[in-house]
Amino acid sequence: MPTIEELRKTRIEKLKKLEAAGLLAYPAKTKRTNSIAEVLKDFSKLSKSKKPVVLAGRIMAQRGHGGATFLDINDGSDLPAQAGKIQVIIKEDKIGAKGYQFFLDVFDIADFVEVKGTLFKTKRGEKTIEAEDYKMLSKALLPLPEKWHGLQDVEECLRKRYLDIMFNPEVKEMVKKRAIFWNSIREFLMKKGFLEVETPVLETTPGGADARPFKTHHNALDMDVYLRISMGELWQKQLMVAGFEKTFEIGRQFRNEGMDSEHLQDYTQMEFYWAYADYEQGMKLVEEMYKYIAKKTFGKLKFKIRGFDVDFGKKWEKYDYQSTIAKYTGINLDQASLPEIEKTLNKLSIDYDKKGFNKTRAIDNLWKHCRKNISGPGFLINVPIIMEPLAKRMPARAGGEKSDKVQRFQVIIAGSENGKGYSELNDPIDQAERFKEQQKLRDAGDQEAQRYDKDFIEALEHGMPPTCGFGVSERLFSFLIDKPGRECQIFPLMRPKQ
Repeated sequence: MPTIEELRKTRIEKLKKLEAAGLLAYPAKTKRTNSIAEVLKDFSKLSKSKKPVVLAGRIMAQRGHGGATFLDINDGSDLPAQAGKIQVIIKEDKIGAKGYQFFLDVFDIADFVEVKGTLFKTKRGEKTIEAEDYKMLSKALLPLPEKWHGLQDVEECLRKRYLDIMFNPEVKEMVKKRAIFWNSIREFLMKKGFLEVETPVLETTPGGADARPFKTHHNALDMDVYLRISMGELWQKQLMVAGFEKTFEIGRQFRNEGMDSEHLQDYTQMEFYWAYADYEQGMKLVEEMYKYIAKKTFGKLKFKIRGFDVDFGKKWEKYDYQSTIAKYTGINLDQASLPEIEKTLNKLSIDYDKKGFNKTRAIDNLWKHCRKNISGPGFLINVPIIMEPLAKRMPARAGGEKSDKVQRFQVIIAGSENGKGYSELNDPIDQAERFKEQQKLRDAGDQEAQRYDKDFIEALEHGMPPTCGFGVSERLFSFLIDKPGRECQIFPLMRPKQ
């Protein structure tokens, strides 16, 4: 069995034969007249016309039979069942002994070839093009993996994603569904009158989320900047200040944190902002949007996700934050101290980062344990104000006492959070105080606490209308297709191979 290097050397020799014959191994142009999908769709009409067609594609299989060679070529055009594949027959008596031998000497599986010929069906009924001429479009210097084995190692599949897609129809279908998923969100929001916008990826003050940012240096301005950790939350709110009523953005955001099946550092997110609406209106819109996404992308509302049966078509539930934590842990958040919560975390064998640890992080770890029991779909509500520095408080209690809860909702699906929204805080004085409290946590070692953003406070002081904001990441897609997040990215970030 020859090694990869030996095979590569042989193919380079064939490349030299092409060049010696005065032919291009990598021409820029092809005379292709039809895609393979078009030919297969209109095969009867095209074959009856007896007019030659010119097809192009990668050689995926090759087999000889006497003075004839059969190829399977694929151009990636889509048609159910065939998936852009057609059989080619090259006959010695059709193209001549010299041309036939040259093909055998120079062409390999994985090469891209152009074939001119007429269409017919074999005795077995297989749609075929009989070549009267051929041309090299791209000489492959490396062979493809074995057809039936392909790439077996998961890391290798992700590293050589192009081969994984080529040989795994399920992965190719995932890539297409991913596009449909994001387009369905865009389509839904635009139908509802939302305007798509773009906001900065590089920021001097990363805001809009509790997360650790990536830091880099801007040479032209000679200053440090950060990659955004939200989909332009503070920028989109400034658009509300400016007078826009409905905006949204779909793009990449970055968080310099841990990796697991649900969390990635570089991923796609959507956020919308809706002036003159509150979190209750937001919940109604989001429920409608998720049903639209599920139906448009997967053609159904019922899913099996992470062992849960999830039916988007049923009545969505609402889960009270404090009651849910009490139900699964016995902790009363109104009374429990940080040491008591920490004791419960240890009792439940919940791992947590002790660096910058505080009551906010302790409660969040409790909740993440509890959510694993909830199938959804539904909304988590009544979150404590210490958990959400950017959301509006609930109305004051009887007697004028300030509420310690915020108008926030999170979509809960299959034991995890798949989207978050709230009535946005538009009181500049309240927002400034919360930023100060966040900065204190940050100064005490909490790297995920938010920074004080004086420019945003100044914008709020010019007046922002009541607004509902909501964001959802590609985690929702990975849940709907029931695969780990990294496998649902087309080209996930990989450590360089040593």
